[in-house]
Amino acid sequence: MTIRIGLTGSIGMGKSATAQLFHELGCPVWDADAAVHRLYARGGSAVTAIRSAFPDAVADGAVSRDALRRIIAQDPTALPRIEAIVHPLVRQDREDFANNHPDGIVVFDIPLLFETGTDKDMHATVCVTIDAETQKSRVLDRGNMTEADLQRILARQMPNDEKMVRADYIIETDNLEHARSQVQTVLADIKRRFQNA
Repeated sequence: MTIRIGLTGSIGMGKSATAQLFHELGCPVWDADAAVHRLYARGGSAVTAIRSAFPDAVADGAVSRDALRRIIAQDPTALPRIEAIVHPLVRQDREDFANNHPDGIVVFDIPLLFETGTDKDMHATVCVTIDAETQKSRVLDRGNMTEADLQRILARQMPNDEKMVRADYIIETDNLEHARSQVQTVLADIKRRFQNA
């Protein structure tokens, strides 16, 4: 039996680092963002459908995320149309990954876990968190995003407090060792709850 853990958290909360900790402790990790990159790459499953809907979004046989962002900014109907193309393909990619790991605990790193209702497909959900000031400084320190960009992303995501209420487990990412110990505790509890059931 595959035990599915849904891992989520807003931008800058430390989700990728936490996913790596689960990986280091032996859990296969599926990454929603990486799946979208595969779908948008040359030969990816989303390219033909995106080209049909938005011809300007495809260059050199691949979907340009920058072009999609410009299209979304100009056309309020674009995002739902893109999601209607991409979400079923992402779901199929996720199911293929789960089917390739039929035993043990598998972690699904999904930024919009609750927003898309994918939490219903999980045995347990984990939300990573940090205070808002640390979150902002982490994002801006990357150097590829402005505060306005951050606010736009946060406006599309469920508020952190609501994610924390809905999650089965919360991991505070204030430092790596604390996060690692919390991941170990979560895994031990999930094994107790599901593997011995």
